[in-house]
Amino acid sequence: MYRFLLTPRWVALHVVVLLVIPAFVFLGRWQFGRFEERSANSERVTANIEAEPVPLDRLAPPGRAVREEDRYRLVTATGSYDTANALVVRRRPQEGRPGFYVLTPLVTGEGKAVLVNRGWVKAGAHADAPPEVQAPPAGQVNVTGRLRLSETEESSGIRERAGLPPGQVLLINAQKIGKALPYQLVDGFVELTAQEPSAAGAPEPVPAPDVGSGGGLNLAYGVQWWLFIAVAIGGWLLLIRREVADRKAAASTPTPVEA
Repeated sequence: MYRFLLTPRWVALHVVVLLVIPAFVFLGRWQFGRFEERSANSERVTANIEAEPVPLDRLAPPGRAVREEDRYRLVTATGSYDTANALVVRRRPQEGRPGFYVLTPLVTGEGKAVLVNRGWVKAGAHADAPPEVQAPPAGQVNVTGRLRLSETEESSGIRERAGLPPGQVLLINAQKIGKALPYQLVDGFVELTAQEPSAAGAPEPVPAPDVGSGGGLNLAYGVQWWLFIAVAIGGWLLLIRREVADRKAAASTPTPVEA
């Protein structure tokens, strides 16, 4: 009764099912892995944002790269802004509006400084036009902000290019920017959340990161892929049962006798 399972058509179906099942297993496990990774990242970022601020030097002294586990950790620093070496960062939309980030070094001591992203300003009349940037407070400033890693093409998705107008960059990369500065930079930057004294007419603050659902969609996709395994096996068995039933029905139907 089941010899039909060895026919070429059915053998092809068996092969397809046997290939599909491990593929769905792999895709499901990959999605579950992404869920765990994103959930851990979401928890770490949330904890860093909610933690009490700590001095910048405790986490990232000049010349040392900001660690991944300290990303978005609130830090404090005291110094004076070096407006002579301020930059603006291109291609930084905020709330759907084109604009720039305002990047100003904060000199925190003899021969050391940190880049501070003071916030967002709208773009000028055209891409190469310098935006209108409000000046930071003069003199000593106490800064609080989110600690960020230096940007790269891989981490940001933004491609570097030459020929930018003076004072403009595409990436906040402390190592590259620091080559033109007379002091040593922290290998990372601070995203400003508060400063004392405050400045009138300051750039718009950069919103806190959206930690999202912590990979909830990945969990749903993983379950979905594994449900597809049950669908594939169930459909395969259903087709076999239907074929068996059809063959039994055909075998039990009497052959008409010719008159």
